[in-house]
Amino acid sequence: MRIWIDKLRRDRTLAPDAYRQLLATEDADAVDYLHRQAREVALSQFGHDIYIRGLIEVGNRCRNNCLYCGIRAANPSVARYELTKEEILDCCRHGHELGFRTFVLQGGERRGRYRMWEDVVNTIRATWPDCAITLSLGEMTREEYEGLRLAGADRYLLRHETYNADHYRMLHPEQMSRENRLQCLQWLKETGYQTGTGIMVGSPGQTIDCLVEDILFIGRFRPQMIGIGPFIPQHDTPLGQCKAGSADLTLRLLSIFRLMFPSALIPATTALATLLPYGKARGILAGANVVMPNLSPAACRSSYALYDNKAAAGTEAAEGLDLLKQELDKIGYRISMVRGDYRPTD
Repeated sequence: MRIWIDKLRRDRTLAPDAYRQLLATEDADAVDYLHRQAREVALSQFGHDIYIRGLIEVGNRCRNNCLYCGIRAANPSVARYELTKEEILDCCRHGHELGFRTFVLQGGERRGRYRMWEDVVNTIRATWPDCAITLSLGEMTREEYEGLRLAGADRYLLRHETYNADHYRMLHPEQMSRENRLQCLQWLKETGYQTGTGIMVGSPGQTIDCLVEDILFIGRFRPQMIGIGPFIPQHDTPLGQCKAGSADLTLRLLSIFRLMFPSALIPATTALATLLPYGKARGILAGANVVMPNLSPAACRSSYALYDNKAAAGTEAAEGLDLLKQELDKIGYRISMVRGDYRPTD
């Protein structure tokens, strides 16, 4: 197995069957070796610095009905909210005072909000020109992506969740199109964003072969950001009684992507921290180099219920930066307050 790991580190790609073996192996020593190689690569690119992003969950109203998501349109149990422009700017102001130099605006997908987002992005760019702006607002038209880029947005995260067409149909209603999702990703890249995609690990119906398809797609697409998180059920959804995804498999994929893309921006996700004790630290030791403490108003955080028991306090919260510093210090890492843009090294 080490032969495949060494080859992946050297060549940054493997044959599909080799990926399959890495994902399926029960050899604990090989898995540990995979994480160590990924950690070495991350250290060679970023040293012991971990970039922090201030996450602002701008609203939980969504037009979609993804079967796994707690803020799906058909869920009547969630308390809906939308932050105003001033509330978003207040979050940015507070974050800037704390030292954040990237703001991540994430929210449910809605039509008819483009002008509002254009105004918000313009204002953030003018008020805090030293900061990067990342958006994660779902599918839009090419013209809307172009407009937000011109307004000052730097990065856009749009996880494809699963590349396999049959699996995509299992997780999404008929009105949602895998092809449109992939088209949006291509538009984002062509528009000049630092573009991120990613997958949900362990969702119902997912197989090792599905994950290999995801790896091969991401290998072709070559994103600047890669988000990898485990599936965690939300009790008010059609998949609410399903088993959570595997933290071990999530960490393996994180390490694989680090070896494939040494300079990519890869977060230790909140979902991983929710599912796994010390998940953030475990993610960093597997090759992650980004964490995203929550800058959202405290009163709204529990309503952004993508999945059950979502971590939103302690080291997951912006006000917990001192705790985060302590946690990182224990594993030999430190917070970096720079923008942390993607910089290719190839």
